Amino acid sequence: MIVIIVFIVIALALFAGAFLSKRRFGLLGLALTAGATLSTIWSYDAGLVVSGTGLVPSGPLTNAIVLSAIVLLPAVVLLFHGYTYKENAARVIGSLLFTILALAFLVEPLSFALPLTGSAADVYRIIVQYKEVIISAGVVFAVIDLFFTKPAKLSDKDRKR
Repeated sequence: MIVIIVFIVIALALFAGAFLSKRRFGLLGLALTAGATLSTIWSYDAGLVVSGTGLVPSGPLTNAIVLSAIVLLPAVVLLFHGYTYKENAARVIGSLLFTILALAFLVEPLSFALPLTGSAADVYRIIVQYKEVIISAGVVFAVIDLFFTKPAKLSDKDRKR
């Protein structure tokens, strides 16, 4: 049950961040992909480096938090910069897609620290079973969303030159 509650809290936080920032899904989705790539490259070393500081103990919880932070960090940085949605319906859809893609990327790092027994293990197995499909579709939708972004308009001063 703890696993499900943790996933719901993370999902609500991700959705709220994307919705309130009004950022488009395309850029955020590709940032998640970049973070997931970095996370796989640094999977072993990142937890050791953080625990080597002496501020936090070494263990699976530290490793899970560090890997999750690496996955989310590029997207969180881009929540403050980039193209935005104008309509509320597009914001909701983009935020929902961002949340689903982020949770698919976070399934593996969070499994290191969360107890997977009983019904939580069943839910986890279902998510893992469809993780590759969710990630593949999410990256394709992110690229498609980038095609619908319009470049920033030049200011009047630049047009007069």
